[in-house]
Amino acid sequence: MWGIPISIGVLCLKLSAWWVTGSVALLSDGLESLVNVAAAFIAYFVIRYAQRPADHDHQFGHHKAEYISAVLEGVLIVVAALLIIQEAWQAVMAPAMPEAPWLGLGINAIAGAINAVWATKLIHAGRAHRSVALTADGQHIMSDVVTSAGVFVGLVLAVLTGYAILDPLLAIFVAINILWQGYKVITHSLGGLMDKALEPEEEAAVREAIALHCGGALDVHDLKTRQAGAAAFIDFHLVVPEKMTVREAHEICDRLEDAIKEVIPGATLAIHVEPEGEHAHGQTVEIEGTGK
Repeated sequence: MWGIPISIGVLCLKLSAWWVTGSVALLSDGLESLVNVAAAFIAYFVIRYAQRPADHDHQFGHHKAEYISAVLEGVLIVVAALLIIQEAWQAVMAPAMPEAPWLGLGINAIAGAINAVWATKLIHAGRAHRSVALTADGQHIMSDVVTSAGVFVGLVLAVLTGYAILDPLLAIFVAINILWQGYKVITHSLGGLMDKALEPEEEAAVREAIALHCGGALDVHDLKTRQAGAAAFIDFHLVVPEKMTVREAHEICDRLEDAIKEVIPGATLAIHVEPEGEHAHGQTVEIEGTGK
């Protein structure tokens, strides 16, 4: 929720910097912050929706709604970049030195510092809560911080050298960087909508938990994982001795569920128990002490 007033405040600061200088580079930085405002509103409502519990129509929950927020943010980033290029190209044709550049740069530096603190907070919270929308928002704002730093250096050079064309050229460079950030946000979000597997380090942690806590089982195969926003879904086949009782197999499954949820909090598991002799397929997991 705090993202909304903070993004509006930063936008006002950056537009003030543009207003006192007339710099196209500072305008481009301000337009990117306009995206941050829209993204903050979208993320707030989408995350609230994604946290709704499972219901009859969405029995696995509403987690994937967060990817919608990230995709929309990526699209807005691309639109902002195209607007910046349009403004900057016109300025390339008739470059002019910014007015009151030091005042504008001072205002923009304050906005950049606020963004840096807020982006760090968002990324940390997004990773802690496995929130795609929060992480994407934080990463975009952090790219905005890098953009602001580049604009600051570029405008200082423009003022010191007297080359006014550096201002619109810098704006075009900012736009290209924004396009790249938008592309990364969109592709990452689309990967989630396509049931992308867990990150390699997370899947490795799942494998280790299975290997260490499946004593009594003979084999584990057909391991599959997927992530949907903050939720993680994991399923695999567990091979047990043919004469093992249902209760004993169930105890192994309970032990595995506890171990996996220790490394992937909130994970949803589906374990298919099979008697020995079944043909292994899919991804296998090496079990300690069995040599398999």
